[in-house]
Amino acid sequence: AASYRPVSPLICDKMSQDTAPNTLSGREEDFRKLLAAQAHIGTKNLDHAMRRYVWKRRSDGIYLIDLGKTYEKLMLAARIIVAIENPADVCVISARPFGQRAVLKYSQYTGATQVAGRYTPGTFTNQIQKKFMEPRLLIVTDPRTDAQPVKEASYVNIPVIAFCDTDSPLQYVDVAIPVNNKGKHSIGLLYWLLAREVLRLRGTIARNQPWDVVVDLFFYCDFEEIERREQEE
Repeated sequence: AASYRPVSPLICDKMSQDTAPNTLSGREEDFRKLLAAQAHIGTKNLDHAMRRYVWKRRSDGIYLIDLGKTYEKLMLAARIIVAIENPADVCVISARPFGQRAVLKYSQYTGATQVAGRYTPGTFTNQIQKKFMEPRLLIVTDPRTDAQPVKEASYVNIPVIAFCDTDSPLQYVDVAIPVNNKGKHSIGLLYWLLAREVLRLRGTIARNQPWDVVVDLFFYCDFEEIERREQEE
C-alpha cells in the first residue's frame, strides 16, 4: 500500500501566487477554500480518538487538523450518502446556530430531511410522537451539541456521520470528518463541499464544471447585525 503523506495546512498556506499554476486543479482549489475558512484550526483540547487526525500543535497550544484526512473523509461520506436510494432517508441535524442555515441549504439541494434548531427527544425512538422519523443515515454538525440524536441513533442502528473538532467525543460516531465545527465559514464550506460531491456522484452536475451555487449561501447570517450596520451607515 502506498504510504500516506499528510497535507500540511501551513505548507499550502505558504504557496505564493507566482509559483502556483495558472489553472488550479479542483482539489487544490478546495484546499485553498478550506484554508481560507480556517477549517484546519482545532482547539486547545484533544480527544484521544481524534489524535490520528491532528497534523501538529502550534506554539499557542492549538491543534491543527490534517486537511488531507478531512478531504478523504468528506469524499467517503459523500459515497455513503449516495448509496441511500431515497435522499429523504438522510437526516441532517444542527443544533448549533452557525450550522442551521447550512443544514437548510444542504437539504434543499440534495433532498435530505433537516432538523435545524432544537431536536425533540424521542424523534427516532418514540413512535407515537408527531415528528417521529426513521432515517437510514444521520449527519450531525457537532457530536457534542447534537448528543441526543446521536445517542438515539445508536438505539435504532442508524449510522452517524459527524463533523468533529479535536475535542469532539466519537462515541456512537461511525464516520468522523475532522474539521473546525465551531466557525460559521468552516461549517458552511464543509456542507457546500459535501452537497457538491453528492450531486456529482449522482450525476446531477458535471465534475469538470464549477457548481453555480455560491458557498456564501451556506454561511450563517445574522440579519439583526446587518440591519444595525445599515442603520449606522
